[in-house]
Amino acid sequence: MKFGTFLAFFAGAACLSSQTPAPKPVPPRAAPAPRAVATPAAPATPPAAAPAAFDKVILTVGETKITAGEYEQLVDSLPEQFRAAARGPNKRQFAEQLVRIKILADEAKRRKLDQTPAIQRQVELQKDNLLANALFQELATNVKVDDAAARQYFEQHKSEYESVHARHILIRMKGSPVPLQPSKKDLTEEEALAKAQEVRKKLAAGEDFDSLAKAESDDAGSGAKGGDLGTFKHGQMVAQFEQAAFALPVGQLSEPVKSQFGYHIIKVEQHDTTTFDEVRPELEKRLRPELARTAVENFRKQVPVTLDEGFFGPAAAPAAPAVPAAPAQPGK
Repeated sequence: MKFGTFLAFFAGAACLSSQTPAPKPVPPRAAPAPRAVATPAAPATPPAAAPAAFDKVILTVGETKITAGEYEQLVDSLPEQFRAAARGPNKRQFAEQLVRIKILADEAKRRKLDQTPAIQRQVELQKDNLLANALFQELATNVKVDDAAARQYFEQHKSEYESVHARHILIRMKGSPVPLQPSKKDLTEEEALAKAQEVRKKLAAGEDFDSLAKAESDDAGSGAKGGDLGTFKHGQMVAQFEQAAFALPVGQLSEPVKSQFGYHIIKVEQHDTTTFDEVRPELEKRLRPELARTAVENFRKQVPVTLDEGFFGPAAAPAAPAVPAAPAQPGK
């Protein structure tokens, strides 16, 4: 049994496996009290079908028979985002789509549409595209990442493998995006700085950080947890806060650090850095696609190519370096 390219299926399968993008991080707020609502009973999950024997025929379309083994091989050949639909709760819909494709393809052959020049050109293009993708995947899987390249990449991206666990107390000032808590005064910048310095003096004198954060911090989310922000990496905090937190020795208090949210008193609980050996597997995973693209460019340079600029236009100018995205704005 042979199948052609199931490109028509993909559009239908995308509807079966649509994903909702993850929400963007927003400044932490005090969580509203939960409302008591009636929760409908969850529908019963149908029992999973027992795996069929490899050579058992599981689908027949006209004279074409597909065994369980052939079905699994077909699913394995699909893009990763469609495999879950073909093996999960939507397996039946996948099979129905497959049946429609096969029936329509057979009818197209009966009408000799596969012999038309337009279809033959499309088939040839799809074949070349599949082969090109297969080669790229082979290159990305098998390319060797030498130690020097991995170490160079690690040194250039070392900050990505560094994290800090910190606490803070936020003293809000006028214009801050952090909501003003009830019964609290809307402090000017000078008043907020003076209060932050007063809080720091209390901490330096031995007062408990946890208790002061709960009493004084205008970041309601972390304040309720004694100022605990958890562990974060570079790019997850506003620049002023990040710079101070990553430079601060463990256990010491920062001077008041100003951000658009107000003044922060920061205390670092833990500062972790990951070694090259610990992240070597991840580095190789990141570098392989880039090395594969380099190999593709080398193939391109070895093959004589002429493009008629009068027909296609002049070559595009080299792309400018990408501008890094702005870091997330935590209301911390």
